[in-house]
Amino acid sequence: MKNKRDIIFVIMNDHMESLINYSDILLSCCIPHDMHLEHRMPAHSIIFVRSGKLVIEDKDKTEEIPADNYVFVRRDCSVNVTKVPLEGNPYRGINFTLPRKELKEYYNRIVGTCKKLHDISPIRQTVNILPQTVALKSLFSSFLPYTDSGETPADGWLQLKVQEAIMCLLAVDVRFYPTLFDFNEVWKIDLLDFMENNFTEEMSLAEFASYTGRSLATFKRDFAKISKLSPQRWIMEHRLDMAKRLLVEKGVSATDVGYIVGFKNRSHFSQAFKRRFGYAPNNYVKLSITD
Repeated sequence: MKNKRDIIFVIMNDHMESLINYSDILLSCCIPHDMHLEHRMPAHSIIFVRSGKLVIEDKDKTEEIPADNYVFVRRDCSVNVTKVPLEGNPYRGINFTLPRKELKEYYNRIVGTCKKLHDISPIRQTVNILPQTVALKSLFSSFLPYTDSGETPADGWLQLKVQEAIMCLLAVDVRFYPTLFDFNEVWKIDLLDFMENNFTEEMSLAEFASYTGRSLATFKRDFAKISKLSPQRWIMEHRLDMAKRLLVEKGVSATDVGYIVGFKNRSHFSQAFKRRFGYAPNNYVKLSITD
């Protein structure tokens, strides 16, 4: 586990929005406004809501997690998340992820115990509000000096905390044994469905792969099964086709349409549109009106 820290601060409406990410395992955020996003969870996570309210919606139900509560979100799922400030306080939360590698190492140390529990069924629910045990309170309290100061934890500290988090969950419910230590092939969501719903997003191919539960090599291999185009070309053509529809059918301006479909550079969009359809966006609209 390589120890690294990313800190992002954004000023919005005179409020500070912050995001601190340690090694993609420990994530702390402070959000002063309602924030809605879709999360894809390739790994198990425990979330502590420090203030505000967290709303998590999956295909079966919606859970509201108030401040001072902990929630376990099972891996291999896609959920809609809303972070809600309350009573003038921002949403503040800590997300702690349990990496597959550390889970396997822990399993190897207790394999005998796990085999004795082979008849226990795993937890099926995606979202599970946890009891406020002393162990969980102690675990998340130990994160606060780092998340509140921005100081990076010492090497090896996060690995120890992963082990502590596993012990906390195993003590809560015996069903966490088959849940945490299920090492079947990682989750893959429908690739075409995901691409069609997210091709306008500013994501690298590596991010598309991660969000669909694949390595980059597997993503490219699976993509070749659904299209003769490369992923980059497929994304480009879908963006341009959408831009054409918005220009002609919806009356979106040529100035705005490129940004809407995912182009960050107006000149790049105009050039790509002209190569595809023979006319620059402005001229294409005029031609369509004339026809």
